[in-house]
Order: sequence, then C-alpha cells, then structure tokens
Amino acid sequence: SQLKMNKKMMFAIIGAALAAFIGFGMYKANGLKSLQIVKSVNIKGSKEEVFEMVRYLKNFPKWSPFLAQDPSQKYEVKGIDGKIGVQFHWEGNKGKDIGYQEIVKIEECKFIGVKCDIQKPFVAKPTFDYSFSETAEGIEVKQDFKLESGLVDAFFMWLFGAKAQMEKTNQQGLDLLKKAVESGRD
Repeated sequence: SQLKMNKKMMFAIIGAALAAFIGFGMYKANGLKSLQIVKSVNIKGSKEEVFEMVRYLKNFPKWSPFLAQDPSQKYEVKGIDGKIGVQFHWEGNKGKDIGYQEIVKIEECKFIGVKCDIQKPFVAKPTFDYSFSETAEGIEVKQDFKLESGLVDAFFMWLFGAKAQMEKTNQQGLDLLKKAVESGRD
C-alpha cells in the first residue's frame, strides 16, 4: 500500500538526517577535543599591580566571571596566597558547580600558570596561562585557555554551543580584571 511505503520512506529520511546530524556533530566535536581560546586585554596600571591582581587568589573574586554570573558562589583560598600551590576552591549554583584552580607556575611579572580541576557540572581539567607585557596602551594580559576532552564531552559541548559561552566568560573575566585594577587606581 502507498501509505506503508510513505511511512517507511519518512523513517528512512529521518534516520538519514539524524545520522548526518550526529556525523556532523562528531566531526565538529573532533575539533573541540583540544580546545584553545586566547583572549587579551590592555590595562592601565603598573605591571606589578596587574600581576598581583592575578597572582593573589584573594583578589580573584574581584574579577571572577563565575562569581559575577553566580553571586551566591562560596569560595575559599587554601595554601599560601601568591605562591605556587595556592588553590582557589569554589562551590556555586546550589552545589552544582564545584572545583578549584591552582597556581602551578609563576615567573615574576611575566607569567602565571593556572590549572583547574572541575568536578561539577562536568569533569574537566582546563588550564589558564596568563602572560604580561608592556605596550603603549598599558599592560597587556594575554589569557591562553586550553581544554582537552573526550569525543562524547566534545560532542555535547558542540551541541550546546559551549565554546561561544566559554569565549564570552573568558572575555568577561579579562574585562573585570581591567576594571578591578583601574578602579583601584582612582
């Protein structure tokens, strides 16, 4: 019968469309398995001021985009602030966001390497590297964010447009960093 044939064809078309969508998603996800986002900002201030705003994790709440997005976030600095091994622990979004970041490398007024350990809402270990240089416009802070993830996680990141969200959040953090340093100078 004609109707049965049409039904079969419709399912075949839906199946093919779904397969194409998942295939395309996996292809896109493959590019997100190793994600890198580089952002920079110019800040009016001395190199020391800018460097110390990033180095001392007690300052992070002043420029954390995550705290700006979730003001109810609880946080705590563990270890000796400003030294390698110091950690900034957070819990936010009613216990749905949990993790910490740790300073793993410091080159005086030049570079700060930060490693994150995120447990919720997903498990990830991204890194944030900050380099500091003097320019005509002030101190340039370059943030180099890297995240390695498995194909399935990357697929969901692609599906939910996570990269664009991360880009926005990272930029927001640098804009807040600029504000924190420059408003402290007034």
